[in-house]
Amino acid sequence: MTAFTEVEIKPVATASITPRLPNDRWSALEIIFWLLPVAAYFAFPGYLVLISQIMIIGLFALSLDLILGYAGIVSLGHAAFFGLGAYTAGLLSVHGWGEPISGLLVGAVVAGLFGLLTSFLVVRGQDLTRLMVTMGICLMLYEAANKASFLTGGVDGLSGMMVGKLFGVFEFDLQGKVAFCYSFAVLFIVFLLLRRLVKSPFGLSLIGIREGGRRMPALGVNINRRLVAVFTLAATIAGLAGGLLAQTTQFVGLDALGFPRSAELLIMLVLGGTGRLYGALIGAAVFMVAQDYIAGLNPAYWQFYIGLLLVLIVLFARGGILGGLEKLARRFQRKEQP
Repeated sequence: MTAFTEVEIKPVATASITPRLPNDRWSALEIIFWLLPVAAYFAFPGYLVLISQIMIIGLFALSLDLILGYAGIVSLGHAAFFGLGAYTAGLLSVHGWGEPISGLLVGAVVAGLFGLLTSFLVVRGQDLTRLMVTMGICLMLYEAANKASFLTGGVDGLSGMMVGKLFGVFEFDLQGKVAFCYSFAVLFIVFLLLRRLVKSPFGLSLIGIREGGRRMPALGVNINRRLVAVFTLAATIAGLAGGLLAQTTQFVGLDALGFPRSAELLIMLVLGGTGRLYGALIGAAVFMVAQDYIAGLNPAYWQFYIGLLLVLIVLFARGGILGGLEKLARRFQRKEQP
């Protein structure tokens, strides 16, 4: 006879190994985060201009986070699209097209088309090649704007902008109330779209390309097409931010296309944390508030303290401010568990 031994088969707890897919539910912290600008409108009426610029630069940082934090495309020339959108909106205003929303959209479209044309050069290379290509594109646009002073104003900047009333009713005021509401609305709408995008199958495929691009074709993913699409979208959003800054300040300078603006954008993402969306907004806010405060205390050496802040964040908060907060939250959760 053949002896059979009974083997006890225990069910495997699949809940612990099954990855949890992202959802679109809003957490309490997210709601509080978006209520903070509303509270700041009433609490800090003298700082509305600064807060508007923080939101615009935050929108700009979101565009870079989309390609760097999710798709893994490193760029040192993202200011090219920001400046292109700014100059487009500014030139339209100077030449009589002062309607803000249509001018803003045209600036975004022009930046997006330029992003589409240059994306085929960017996605072909790897990290170092992408750094050089994007920086070269930015430097060429900067020099072109500098030489075409009859059109852009050169080093003196583009002035004489006459931005019309928003919806034909709300005129841009010196206190920055209309600019604040305008910037907040554009930022919130774009964030909603990006939040939905990164949680979609397209957004998950971008993360897959970032983590293991060589394996994604086995799943039927066309890597180049997705990288071109996300790079074009990021350029469009950067142009939107540039046009928004031009309309709210009614001035465009060469610094909008400058390499320092691209470098500062990377610093913001390092401060806040990449691949989170909220990290881009928090990093932009921390950088600009620190810059404004430290420059007021010590105008000559404010960059030293910004660099010191960046070094401390990298050393003690890996993953940026949000990454450090997530680690602290996990530690508290472990301590609370029996």
